[in-house]
Amino acid sequence: MGEEPLETTGLRTLEDISALILKSRDLPDTLDNIVHLVAKRIGSEVCSIYLLEEDGKTLRLAATKGLSKTSVGKITMKTTEGLSGLVVEEKGIVSTDNAPLHPRYKYFPETREERFHSFLGIPLMQRDDPIGVIIIQDRERRTFRQEEVSTLATIAYQISSIVTNAKLLDSIRQKEEERERLERELEKFKAIGTSAEGARSANRRKREKRSLLLMGIPVSAGFSRGKAAIIDRRSEHDGIGVATTRPRAEERTRFLSALEKAKIETICMEKRVIELLSKEDAAIFHTHLMILEDRGFIAKILDLIDQDYGTARAVGEVVAHYVNAFSRMDDPYLRERSADMEDIRRRIIACLDGSGNSRLKLREKRILIAQEILPSDMATLDHEKILGIVTEKGDVNSHAAIMAKSLGIPAVVGVEGIRQNLGLRDEVIIDGNSGRVYINPTTKIKDEYERLELDFGIKRRELEELRNLPAVTLDGVEVALKANIGLVSDIPIALTNGAEGVGLYRTEFPYMTRSAFPTRSEQFTLYRKVLEGFAPHTVTIRTLDIGGDKTLPYFPMAQEDNPFMGWRSIRVSLEREDIFRVQLAGILMASPYGEARIMFPMVSSIGEIWQIRKILDEVREELEREGQPIAPGISFGIMVELPAAVQTAHILINEVDFFSIGTNDLIQYTMAADRNNPKVRKYYDPYQPAVLHSIKRVVDVALAAGKPVSVCGEMAADPVMAVLLLGMGIRELSLSAPSIPVVKQAIRSVKAGTAREMADHALSLVSAGAIRTYLAEAQSSLGL
Repeated sequence: MGEEPLETTGLRTLEDISALILKSRDLPDTLDNIVHLVAKRIGSEVCSIYLLEEDGKTLRLAATKGLSKTSVGKITMKTTEGLSGLVVEEKGIVSTDNAPLHPRYKYFPETREERFHSFLGIPLMQRDDPIGVIIIQDRERRTFRQEEVSTLATIAYQISSIVTNAKLLDSIRQKEEERERLERELEKFKAIGTSAEGARSANRRKREKRSLLLMGIPVSAGFSRGKAAIIDRRSEHDGIGVATTRPRAEERTRFLSALEKAKIETICMEKRVIELLSKEDAAIFHTHLMILEDRGFIAKILDLIDQDYGTARAVGEVVAHYVNAFSRMDDPYLRERSADMEDIRRRIIACLDGSGNSRLKLREKRILIAQEILPSDMATLDHEKILGIVTEKGDVNSHAAIMAKSLGIPAVVGVEGIRQNLGLRDEVIIDGNSGRVYINPTTKIKDEYERLELDFGIKRRELEELRNLPAVTLDGVEVALKANIGLVSDIPIALTNGAEGVGLYRTEFPYMTRSAFPTRSEQFTLYRKVLEGFAPHTVTIRTLDIGGDKTLPYFPMAQEDNPFMGWRSIRVSLEREDIFRVQLAGILMASPYGEARIMFPMVSSIGEIWQIRKILDEVREELEREGQPIAPGISFGIMVELPAAVQTAHILINEVDFFSIGTNDLIQYTMAADRNNPKVRKYYDPYQPAVLHSIKRVVDVALAAGKPVSVCGEMAADPVMAVLLLGMGIRELSLSAPSIPVVKQAIRSVKAGTAREMADHALSLVSAGAIRTYLAEAQSSLGL
């Protein structure tokens, strides 16, 4: 199969094959590109694809590299005939080193395939149903090795998805061509006197009904279908380009008046969301109110007004400073908080020009389409009339995504060009599971989504039934599934998804929304809410992790050539003990209101642990002298995310109560690959043996010491990776709340013994490609 290592072959092919559908003109072109790519990468003389026809009984040669091109589209066989038919019949792999002698061999003279002896056929499946076969043939008589079969099976799995999508796109194109042909025919029968206006109307109707598929990021599961309501902020007055500036005193008065109106509106929005959802969901508006009341924020705007900026421009400049600070952050959760600052700016400007009380209104149930949905939009709209949400901006951490999940509204974000391609009369289907958005879907697609919606309803009921059940394997091994959170509004989402506490509470956000460090009292109030919200479950509070990509507008940090390797995280806390002590005091004061654990990020040596413990003990003693009640026996742990911590884990474990493995940074630092740098993104790979062996080493050390060890990061949210981590000995996972049900279902469907065998085999493999191929095969066989 060529000289290139198998794992590299499989990985490179999978990377390239995903982009083929975008480069291809239609389904035949897609299939032709696929067989040429696979034949080249695998090093085989023949690669062919047969597709199953609508009758479910006939295979037709759809593309080939190596056989006669003239046979494409002409060669057909029943599924009861030939080796390809045998692949479909058995829904499994068929391999032989002498195809012509096989009892199921069927010879087609036009293909000239009598020259080829070795045959490997792999089914292309959609769910449990075959849709075709991919065939590899060579002149040489040979037996395909298991590694070769596994690599090709993984490639076939990817091809199945692409073929299915290509068929849907092809169907859309065919319907569009048919529609255009019919319209051209109708034009012939038009009266000679048809007006130019009538022709323009026909063209408009034609454009309006054009079928189109756009892709985005799925953020709230489910399906929705209906007409669109488009929010176009270009028509809103936002203060940009306002040239007229009044006298300074008048501008100051206008600003302060608008600020008071904005505060009142914010309070009203907070109350409305409390009534509709909960106090936790409304917490974002309390944060907005704190910003609007912040003296530093107000002073900056007034200072610019005194420099003759004008109110609108001054507000825009100050808010832009905050927005830019958030937008530069690597952490996607924190980066999306820039939308909150933009919402505050828009609210002040709206109150400035007298439009503060205007509300978006939906007369009937519609799918909401916008460049971006801001928190105030979600607070003022009638949620009963929102069928779904599609935005051009945003990701899984945007406020629209968070509230859509709370409300159970299907949502897709990051759909580029949706507003330019949509009219108010167009029909839209949202697929909140895959990220697809269909404009004017064909009848075939509508029918398919009716079926998918039924299946999804069944699946959702299955997952809902698991909510209060433990994540326990078939042979009785239990895994605690906890949530990663960053806002009080994350609490109900986590609980709804069955979280058994919090494995990672990011504490950065309260620092980033202020113009000064939050006080001990402010932090105590916040941590108390979180602890009470999850009681009696444990909440693991990670101390401040700034630096690198996360900066504070009021805390200047020196310019560094490589900030991720610089002054960040625990290094900042230990150098600025004043900040660190205030946070530790806030956590300790809140500790009697729940079950708190304290976790320290980016620890690299035992000396740091000694220094942390000394400071923590001193803060505890100070609070006790003040008469502050503190919970006894608060667990003290560290995040293992640096190679230094991995290598000295056997030393560090003796100084802490628990380990939490932060896989995101562990991968980044182990592979020396910034996950946001496209040049080295391919090196940021959780399947790398170095990463998996690092995790296994840390787990073994912790278990040998009789201390708990958990994993938090994106790896924990992947069902097959969660099973792999279970097999390594992990008994606690912390992940994004919406991922908990599917991971729980995966754990409840396997035996711990099977997971151990998976982990042992994966750790015996020598490359990321081989591990990826093996796990894809295991995922398929286990039905994860």
